[in-house]
Amino acid sequence: MTEPTYEFSPSETHGLTEYTPHISVRAAGRLWRLTRAADLEQLWDAMTAEPDDFEDERLPYWTELWPSSVALAGWLAQQQSAIAGRPCLDMGCGLGLTAMVGQWLGANMTAMDYEEDALRFAARNAALNGVPQPLWTVMDWRRPAVRARSMQRIWGGDIMYEKRFVAPVLRFLDHALAPDGAAWVAEPGRTVYDAFLHALQSGGWQGRRVYRETVEPLYAQPVPVTVHVWEICRRA
Repeated sequence: MTEPTYEFSPSETHGLTEYTPHISVRAAGRLWRLTRAADLEQLWDAMTAEPDDFEDERLPYWTELWPSSVALAGWLAQQQSAIAGRPCLDMGCGLGLTAMVGQWLGANMTAMDYEEDALRFAARNAALNGVPQPLWTVMDWRRPAVRARSMQRIWGGDIMYEKRFVAPVLRFLDHALAPDGAAWVAEPGRTVYDAFLHALQSGGWQGRRVYRETVEPLYAQPVPVTVHVWEICRRA
């Protein structure tokens, strides 16, 4: 199957004033071109059309490129020796940026998302950027579908936006992360991460802040976003 080609303009990199289906971003030392849902309003309407069956975590956040993903890509670029040739998992890959970065840096990537539509766009984006395809898989972190303690590195960018996600995320990490592995979580200062860090201390984990990056947001706004990356390991 031949992938479509698109023309990207400099205005699609940052400072957008409205949603556009084709965007580009510079991260991890190169330019990445991403496609996403063509009509955001139509996507939201379709996903909320049946309120009795609707789960709020299924809102299409995946179709946005969040500053945390850009910062996380920068951190991964500094950690190539830690991920190259090793099994790694992107936990909530969305449009696929950090999964593609990991694969490009030589990791043996598995990338999961709750939404199949996200994975379709992520696979398209890997082809568009000339990156070998990671293993894309639909997965709910409440029901892990990876071999226990098989991943040397697990990462996610801004994957928690409600406190109720904290416990399932930690249970997933406990299941999937290798005994000597590490997880990297990028966050833009949301208050939910206070609860996450508290849960680490009481749950047999240790966390430390390892990276900070100030990211120009995709959409025009007065100030950039400061993102921190936390490294999480089992307590010795």
